[in-house]
Amino acid sequence: MERGMAGGLKAVLFGILALLALFSAVSPGFSQTPPAQVPAAAAPPAQVREMMQLMQTPEVKQWMSTQMAATPAADAASENQMSILSGLLQHARRHVSMISDAAMALPSQIGNASSLFLGEITATGWPRMVAQFLAIFLFGGIVESIARYAFRRRRRRLVEMAGMHLAPRVIPALIFAAATVLTLLSLSWPPLSQSIAIVCVVALIVQRFTICLGGVLVDLIGLARAEEERQGITAPIMPGRAIALFWYRRCAIFVIYFIFGWALIQSMEPLGYSPSARLLIGYFLGIGLLLIAIEAVWSRPHKDEKRGHGVSWSFTVYFLLLWSIWVAGFNWLLWLGIYVLLLPRVLAVSTLAVKSLQQTEASFLATRRIATVLLDRGVRALIIAVAAIWLGHMLGVGADTMAAGDTMADKIARGIIGGIVILLAADLLWHVIKAYINGKLLDSSMDGGATDEEKAKRARIHTLLPIFRNILAVVIAVIAVLMVLSGLGIEIGPLIAGAGVVGVAVGFGAQTIVKDVISGMFYLWDDAFRIGEYIESGSHKGVVEAFSLRSVKLRHHRGPLTTVPFGELGAVKNLNRDWTIDKISLNVKYDTDLVKAKKVIKQIGQTLLENPEFGPHIIETLKMKGVEQFGEFAIEIRLSIMTKPGEQFVIRRNALAMIRNAFNENGIEFAVPTVQVAGDRDAEVDAAVARYAAHARAGSEPAT
Repeated sequence: MERGMAGGLKAVLFGILALLALFSAVSPGFSQTPPAQVPAAAAPPAQVREMMQLMQTPEVKQWMSTQMAATPAADAASENQMSILSGLLQHARRHVSMISDAAMALPSQIGNASSLFLGEITATGWPRMVAQFLAIFLFGGIVESIARYAFRRRRRRLVEMAGMHLAPRVIPALIFAAATVLTLLSLSWPPLSQSIAIVCVVALIVQRFTICLGGVLVDLIGLARAEEERQGITAPIMPGRAIALFWYRRCAIFVIYFIFGWALIQSMEPLGYSPSARLLIGYFLGIGLLLIAIEAVWSRPHKDEKRGHGVSWSFTVYFLLLWSIWVAGFNWLLWLGIYVLLLPRVLAVSTLAVKSLQQTEASFLATRRIATVLLDRGVRALIIAVAAIWLGHMLGVGADTMAAGDTMADKIARGIIGGIVILLAADLLWHVIKAYINGKLLDSSMDGGATDEEKAKRARIHTLLPIFRNILAVVIAVIAVLMVLSGLGIEIGPLIAGAGVVGVAVGFGAQTIVKDVISGMFYLWDDAFRIGEYIESGSHKGVVEAFSLRSVKLRHHRGPLTTVPFGELGAVKNLNRDWTIDKISLNVKYDTDLVKAKKVIKQIGQTLLENPEFGPHIIETLKMKGVEQFGEFAIEIRLSIMTKPGEQFVIRRNALAMIRNAFNENGIEFAVPTVQVAGDRDAEVDAAVARYAAHARAGSEPAT
């Protein structure tokens, strides 16, 4: 149920993103063009006036109305579809035309920008400007190298403080960023050069942190993979270091190329380049990104060469299609394609990084489950939220317009973005609650040398927490869905009222289920039984293994598992609470010394009490209660022993074995039933014996 809820939330999130893109596709912002100006028409000729008069006759009007009524409704739908397609084609045609015009005007814009920039540099001084730009590009690296040399001797201490190789990589990157920003702020810049310098500083810092974070991720994956190999895990989760290094290098090259291309395009704006010219340069730079992506796909490590080539061709065609869509001007479709390709992989990489942090020895997250979940799900929520906001920005539905707009498009966009936020919050809340409950269940394991009170407490926790977890999952899911529907403008009041009516109807129709659920609630409220306890109820008995909302699973001591609805339990006999008394009956002969027997049994009880295996489980040791009754052939004596629940069986078996041996050693015999046979042949036997004795005295043989 937990995995189903997480998967459902993820599917709904991607569905909302797709819905947002689909909604924007049919919006009139880019699919319609302003109508052309129609010149004033001249006076119609005589033939046209005659035709207009003819159309006013009743017969022609009736025929035209009949023909119009016979037109199928599908024609209107096809016209709407054709208008949408024509609008898309016109948008692409206008965009390509704008780019081609920008290519024609690009040489003149380059000349104007060059003269503008060179004029500012000449006025300021070539040596000064070259020195300042060199300082921006070099000073941060020099300071970072000095810091690395100074921290080299303290690397081990930094590793011990951070638990991993985070500090030796992150601290130099922070020093680089601080030194570069201070260099920018400490120098005096002309207006144009200042704008370009700010963009260069941003690009340098982003590329430096890209390298830093990528290296940290590779180190974490390497450490986690080494930990898996040390533990002997046959199916490791983490990829090998070679694969991680391959994708780290390709992604770093891609991001660095992208950020410096972005810096170049941003630097063109203060130099007077038109938006179409900047788009043209961006499209040409995008060819480099396309080649980097294609090279990474074709050179990636894979096991199946035939299947690998097929996947490589598929990705190549996909990348070319994305670049073509970008050039055609459909940015919303471009970003939707990028999200479909990258968003699942980015989320997988973030989860992989958190797992690496958690698996690494001496990690901060190794023993902090809530922090791990907050980091994992929080990063995922942040990534999806930023992706949704950026897609909304690409579609022209910014936060300010959504908040202030009252149009249908603004309301739907506001509802979709709000629904994404609600689902992300619900997902984060659910995983935090689940991690907390699972942590409590793991910490309260039944194994170990805890006291009886502690074992009872842990058994109650294992009984109640799984049920609360399932109930909270249903509550969070229902509330999240209702809030999303409300944000989309759907009235949830009738839904709630209808659900109540349906619930009442289902309650009357399924009284047994309702009875089972309510009975289970009262059983748990009364603490009638817990996980791991042996109970008897009617013809059902066994160890309680698990619960659901309407039934309990009992494992019989011979193995069968029985699922019993709560409504059928009735009175429950719990054999695992507090203590239990086991009684033993023995039959001894009538000539037995009962005082001696009592002393022997007392010694056996003391021996059991001193036994380290049985003693901790004995509350009152074995003792003889006295004579129970006189039987036909024996005296029945009664023994008793009080033990902890479930321990009486083993102690009883050992006590019986010890009683047998002790009775044999002390001459105490167990009474057994005997049979005596009597009849008239006794007199004949006596007479025969007498005759034999008489003949023996006379010295003659008796007659036979």
